[in-house]
Amino acid sequence: MRHNDRAASAPWIRTRLRTAPGAATALAVLVLVTAFLAAAFPRAVDAYETKGLRHDILTADAGRSTLEVARPQPGLELPQAQRDAEARSPELARIGSGLLKALPAPLRADTPSVAYGVRTSKPAVANEPWLPRPEAVPPQLSYVAQSGLKEHATLASGAWPTTPREVTSDSREVQGAVTEETAAELKVKVGATITLLTAAQEPITVTITGIVAPRDPRGSYWSADPLLRTPSLVLDTTSPFPVHYWTGTVLLAEDSGPALLSTAAEPVLFWRIPPDPAGLTGPDDARLTSVIASLESGPGLLKVREIAGDTAVFATGLGHIVEANARMRDAISPVIAVAALGIGSVAAVVLLMTGALLAGRRRAELALMRSRGGSLRGIGGRLLAETAVTVLPASALGLLLAVLAVGEGRWWPGALAAAGVGLLVCVALPVRTTLQHIRPTLHGAREDMVSARPTRRRTVAELTLLVLAVGAVTALRRRGTSAEGGTDLLVSAAPVLVALIAALVLVRLYPLPLRLATRPVARLRGAIGFLSLARAGRSSAGGALPLLALLLALATAAFGGSVIAGIGDARDDAALASVGADARISGASERATLPDELVRTVRDLEGVRGAAPVRVEYSVNMPEAVAGDGGADGGGAGTGTRTGSGSADDAKAAALVGVDPASYAELARATGLPAFPAARLKATGSSAPLPDGAKADPDRVLPAIASPAVAARLGSEPRAIETLSGDFKVQVVGTVSRVASVSPTDFLVVNSAALEQKAPTTLLLTGAPDPGKLRAAVEGSGKEYAVQLRSEERARYVNTPMQAGAERIYLAAVAAGAGYALLAVLLSLLQTAPERKTLLARLRTMGLTTGQGRKLLAFEATPQALLAAGGGLFTGWATIALLSPGIDLVPLALAGVAGSDTSPVLLRTDLWSLALPAAGVVALAAAVAGVQAWWASRRGSITELRAGDSR
Repeated sequence: MRHNDRAASAPWIRTRLRTAPGAATALAVLVLVTAFLAAAFPRAVDAYETKGLRHDILTADAGRSTLEVARPQPGLELPQAQRDAEARSPELARIGSGLLKALPAPLRADTPSVAYGVRTSKPAVANEPWLPRPEAVPPQLSYVAQSGLKEHATLASGAWPTTPREVTSDSREVQGAVTEETAAELKVKVGATITLLTAAQEPITVTITGIVAPRDPRGSYWSADPLLRTPSLVLDTTSPFPVHYWTGTVLLAEDSGPALLSTAAEPVLFWRIPPDPAGLTGPDDARLTSVIASLESGPGLLKVREIAGDTAVFATGLGHIVEANARMRDAISPVIAVAALGIGSVAAVVLLMTGALLAGRRRAELALMRSRGGSLRGIGGRLLAETAVTVLPASALGLLLAVLAVGEGRWWPGALAAAGVGLLVCVALPVRTTLQHIRPTLHGAREDMVSARPTRRRTVAELTLLVLAVGAVTALRRRGTSAEGGTDLLVSAAPVLVALIAALVLVRLYPLPLRLATRPVARLRGAIGFLSLARAGRSSAGGALPLLALLLALATAAFGGSVIAGIGDARDDAALASVGADARISGASERATLPDELVRTVRDLEGVRGAAPVRVEYSVNMPEAVAGDGGADGGGAGTGTRTGSGSADDAKAAALVGVDPASYAELARATGLPAFPAARLKATGSSAPLPDGAKADPDRVLPAIASPAVAARLGSEPRAIETLSGDFKVQVVGTVSRVASVSPTDFLVVNSAALEQKAPTTLLLTGAPDPGKLRAAVEGSGKEYAVQLRSEERARYVNTPMQAGAERIYLAAVAAGAGYALLAVLLSLLQTAPERKTLLARLRTMGLTTGQGRKLLAFEATPQALLAAGGGLFTGWATIALLSPGIDLVPLALAGVAGSDTSPVLLRTDLWSLALPAAGVVALAAAVAGVQAWWASRRGSITELRAGDSR
C-alpha cells in the first residue's frame, strides 16, 4: 500500500534566521542606517532648497517681490459715469479677484495683504506755507486711494478718512490720512488741508482727518511703496544746484479714487499682489521663472489683459529673486554632489563587503549543498528569499525614519534611494554566491594570495577600469572643474575616480614592499616579525574592495572637512577685512577725529591687549603714473583674499593711512595680517616728527608703504601729493598686499608722526574687551562714535537656510564617511577573524604566549592600516587639488551678506581633515587586532582545533 506521507521539514528561512540571528540583525541594522541616509539625502536637499527659496522671497524688499498689475486711467472718450465706476472699489475688487484666480501655479497670493486702488504716478507740488522747505523747495506729494487701510493700520489720532457722499471726477473735497512718520517729518496735523490741483487748475481740498500707525511696517502693504509709510528727502534732479525737497504720500479714503481722475498727476489703477511662498518648494523655481516670464511678456500677460484691460502691464522683481536663488543653488549643488556621490559609493562598497563576508562565512555550507546536487537557481533563490525577509523591512523602516526626520521634501527620490539600497543588498549575496559556486569546489582550499592569484580575466578588468579612470581624471584636469548650468557628474565623481585608481594600483603594489621587508626581518631573532609580515602580504583582508571603501571614505571626509574649514576661514577673513582688528572705533564721519582721552580710556580697559591709533583719509588723488613699472622692493607679502594687485592706471585715488609703526606692526602680528615693515617708516631726517601746529615743508619726503598698484603708479622716486593731513612728497619703500585699517585695495601708509594733522580717525584694538564696557567708555566721551567688533561682524555671516542646509549635509557626510571607514576596517578584519583565531590556537600549542599573539595580530594589521591611511591621505589631497580650481566657497560662506568681500574663496587642503580620519583608521585597526587577540586568549585551543576542522 502506497503511503502519501512526507517527511516533515522545517522552513528554510525560519531555520536560517534562528540559526544566525546575530548576522541577520547586524545586516538589518546596516541596511536600515544606509537606507535612512540614502532616503534622507534627497529630502534634505529638497528641504534646504525649499527653505532657501521661501526665505529669499520673504526677506526680499516688498517692492521687488510684489506682483503689480497697473493700467492707466480709463480713456477720456468714455462716459464720466463709466470712468468713475472703473475707479471705485467694487470694480477694482472684481478685477482683483479675477487676477487672483488667474495666477498660474505655482504662484500663490498672500490674500490678506492684497491691495488695489488708484494712485498718482506723478508727484504734485504742495504749496502750503506750513509744509517744511529744507532748501526753499516745496514738497511734492503723491496721493493714493488704497483698499484695506483699516485692516493694516491703527488710528493714532483723529478719525478714519471716509466718503460722506459719493466721490466723482467732479468732487473737489476728499478726506485723507498720513502715517505717524509722515506727520512728524512734514509737520502734518489733524484738520490740516492740502490743495491738489486738477488738470483745469481747479483746487481739490484734501482734509487730513487722521494720523495712522502701520500694524506691520515691514509688510508688503506698507513696503511695496515705502513712501506710503515714510517720507523721503530727495535730490531735485531738475535744478542746476544740489537742492533737496520732501516727498511723501497722502492716504485717501478707499472710494476717493474717482477724484484723482481729474488731476494732471497721471493717475493709474493698480493691483498689488504679494506672493505667498508657503506653498513653494525648491524644485518649483524653474516653473516659477517660466510663469513670471509669461506674465511679463507672454501668454500670461494676455490673460492678465483679458481681466484688467488691454492697457494693463505686469511688473515684479520676483523673477530676479528666484534667479539669484537658482544661482546660489547651482553654485552649492556641485559641492554637495561630491559628498553625495562619495558617500554613496562608500556605502555601496561597504554593502558589497558585507555580502562578501556573509558569503565567505557560508562558503563551506553552500559548497556542500552544491556538491550534493543543489542547483545554482535553487541556492540563489533561497539566499534571495532569506535576505529579502530581513533587508526589505529594514529598507522600508529606513525610508519611514527619513520621512519623519526630514519632514519636507519630495517622497519619490527618497523612496528610489531606499529601494536601491535594498535591491543592492538582496542581489549582492545571491549573485556573489552563484559566481563562486558555478563549479563545485573542494572543501578547505587555501584562500591566501599564494593560491588565489588574480586570473587573467580579473587583470584585464582591473586594467580596463584603471585606464578609464585615468582617462576621466586626465580629461577632467584638462577641461577644468567649473561646471556651467548645474552639476557635472564627472566633477562629482572625482573622489571615486581617484580612489579607484589608488586602490587598483596599491592593491597590486602592496605585497612587494612587504616581501622585501621579510628578508631582513627573517634574519632577526624571533618569528613574530617575519610571520606577521608574511601573513600580511598574503592576507585576503587587503583586497581591492576594502581598500577602495577606505580610500573613498577618507577622501570624502577630507574633502568635506576642508570645505567646512574653508567656510570658517573665509568668514573669519571677511570679518577681519571689514573691521581690521578685534575691535574698531571710528568717528561718525570720515573726518571726525578721536580725542586722546578716549584713546587712553579704551586702551586701559580690561581685555584690551593692544591699541593702534590710525588716521585714515580716503580718495587721495595720486600723481600721474610713472613710465614703466618702477615699483619699490616689497617689504612684506600678503596672502589674504584681498590681493591689492592691480594696474598703475587703476590706482588714480588711494587711501592715505597714518600709523604708529610700532603699534601697527604689533597689530598686524596679532591679527595674522601680512608682516608690516615698521622699520622702513622710521621718522628721521626730513620725515622727523612735527611739533603740534607746525607747518610742514611741501618738499619733505616721507617714506611710505604702498599697495602693489599704488607702488607701480608712484615708482621709486619721491612724488608730491596733496592731502587734508598736509602737503608732502612720498617715496615708496615697500609694499604689502593688505592693511587692517582700510577696505580699499589701493592705499598708502605713512608715519602719522610726520603729518601736520596727527589726530587719529580710527582706533584698532586687539584682545577680547567686553562689548558693553567698550561701548560705555565710548559713549562717555560725549560724542557719537561707531564701535565695530570682529565677533559681531563674524556673527553677521549667519547662514541662510540654503547655506545652513548645505553645511549640515557636509557635516553628516563627514560623519557618515568616518563611520563607513571604520565599518570597512571592521569588515575586512572580521572576514579573516576565524582564520586568525585558529592560527593563534595552533601557535599556542607550539609555545606562543598571549603577549606574542597580540603582537602578531597587531603587526599583521599595521601594514594594511598604514596602506589605507597613506592611500587616504594621497586620495584626499589629490581630490582637493583636482577640484579646487573650479570650486568657489563664496556662495556657502558669504553669499547674501551686504558689504562682505565677494572675491573668490578657493578650496584649500585642511591638514586636520586629512590626518584625523587616517589616524583613526590606524588606531581602530590596532584596537580591533588587540581585542581579537584578547578574546582568542580566553578560549582554549581545544575549542578552536576540533577534529576534522580544516581551518
